Amino acid sequence: MDRNSNLYTFIFAIIMVIVVAAALAFTATSLKPLQAENVRLEKMQSILSTIGVNVGRSEAGAKFEEFVKEELALNVDGTVNQDINAFSIDLMKEIKKPHEDQAYPIYIAEKEGKKYYVIPLFGAGLWKEIWGYMALDSDKNTIIGASFDHAGETPGLGAEINQSWYEDQYIGKTIFDESDNFVSVRAQKGGADPADPHGVDAISGGTITTDGVNNMVEERLKNYIPYFKNN
Repeated sequence: MDRNSNLYTFIFAIIMVIVVAAALAFTATSLKPLQAENVRLEKMQSILSTIGVNVGRSEAGAKFEEFVKEELALNVDGTVNQDINAFSIDLMKEIKKPHEDQAYPIYIAEKEGKKYYVIPLFGAGLWKEIWGYMALDSDKNTIIGASFDHAGETPGLGAEINQSWYEDQYIGKTIFDESDNFVSVRAQKGGADPADPHGVDAISGGTITTDGVNNMVEERLKNYIPYFKNN
C-alpha cells in the first residue's frame, strides 16, 4: 500500500485509535480495584479524624476496626435497617431518592471508654458537590469533630471548608437548644458570637459555599433525630 495515499493515512489513524483506546480501557480496568480501595481507606480516615484519630492510609483499616464498633443504616423513622450495609451507602445517589425511601448511615465509635456518633454529610456547594462527616459526643448533641471536603470549590474561598481552622470551629458547638429543639449549627456571615453555641464564622468571600455547608449540615443531621430520640 502506498504510504503517501489518503487510504493508508486513514487506516493507520483507525488502528492507532483502536490501540490507544484498548490500552486506556485496560489501564482503567486494572486500576479500578486500587482506586476503590483508596476511596474506602480515605473514607475511613475521614470518619476516624472526626473523633480525633488521625492515621495514614495504610493504618486506616486496622484503626477503623479498632474504634468503630457499629455501622448502622437507619430508616426514616430511626429504626435500623438490617438489610443494608451502612458503609456501602452512596449518599450522592441516596439523596436523590424520596426522603422516606432513603437509608441514613451512622457510625458508632468508642474511644477511651466514651461513645461517639459519626454522621456522613453530603450537599451542594457553589460549583459541585460537597461532603463530610460530623461526630457527636455521647450526649448526641455536642459536636466533637467535623471533616469537610469538596469537588471543586474556589481556591482561597469556598475551598477553605476542608481546612482545620474552619472545621475546628464546630468542636464544642451543639445542635439542640436548651429546650431540646433541633437548631443545627450555622456559619454566620460577619462572624458568630463566640458565646453562641450554635454558630461559627463563615468563610469571607465564600458565601454560596458557606450556605451549602449550612444547608448540608442541617438537612443531614435532622434525619437522625428519630434515632437519637429513640435511643
